Amino acid sequence: MAKFQTLQEAVADNIRDGNSIAFEGFTHLIPHAAAHEVIRQGRKNLTVMRMTPDLIYDQLIGMGCVKKMIFSFAGNPGVGLLRRLRDSVENGWPHKIELEEHSHAAMANAYEAGAAGLPCAVFRGYRGAELTRVNPNIKFITCPFTGEELAAVPALRPDVAVIHALKANRNGDVFMEGITGVQKEAVLAAKRSIVTVEEIVDDFEGVSPNAIILPSWTITSVAEVKGGAHPSYTQGYYGRDNAFYIAWDDIASDRERFRAWMDEHVMEAGPEVFASRVAGLMQKGGTR
Repeated sequence: MAKFQTLQEAVADNIRDGNSIAFEGFTHLIPHAAAHEVIRQGRKNLTVMRMTPDLIYDQLIGMGCVKKMIFSFAGNPGVGLLRRLRDSVENGWPHKIELEEHSHAAMANAYEAGAAGLPCAVFRGYRGAELTRVNPNIKFITCPFTGEELAAVPALRPDVAVIHALKANRNGDVFMEGITGVQKEAVLAAKRSIVTVEEIVDDFEGVSPNAIILPSWTITSVAEVKGGAHPSYTQGYYGRDNAFYIAWDDIASDRERFRAWMDEHVMEAGPEVFASRVAGLMQKGGTR
């Protein structure tokens, strides 16, 4: 059953050095505050996974937290490169990480397989794809019923899934709506899970038929962190901070500038910074 904790407590209790972690989100509801707390607590040798790793992965890699990344697309959406990721791969700063690259279809199927307790995902794909040259975890099997050649990849079963959502009720159930990715599947596949939410409410009212409800028994820890997805967005609470995504390209392009920004805005700050920052954005009615 879900346990209500501060973000600091949730990370301390659930994330250890050497863990595999899925910080999932798809443009919407990206768990920035939780990833920052992992950085502040100095976790190392992490295997991180996500279908679309963006700024938080650039930050985790640049701060030396990551050993390996399992991913499909990686980049600063709408802007370009992840410069700390590239510096790690090309120049070994702060150290060289391992990469396991997949297609979106493979990642989505691998999470679903993990959620179902299966050892691998089987699907149509990868025939003729060059990723097979660099990823030994892509295999091919023959369907015992049709004789068709199918692709197979290992199931994704992270030690910890970390997501951001709109609300939790006092029973620990979690409510999500709007654009979602594989957050539900990642939580169901994981051994433990941390969910940050904008608010804790008595009950969910006017639930959309498109909403996702994660019952409390699927979740380990819930932490209320207002603004916890910033600079991504949370539907109905605040918009995407497009200006920050553009600014990040310059911040991350220089090692010293990157470390100075991380020291000021992450290492010396706490989750409450997100709440005040987003409150300011809402008052100004802007994205920056």
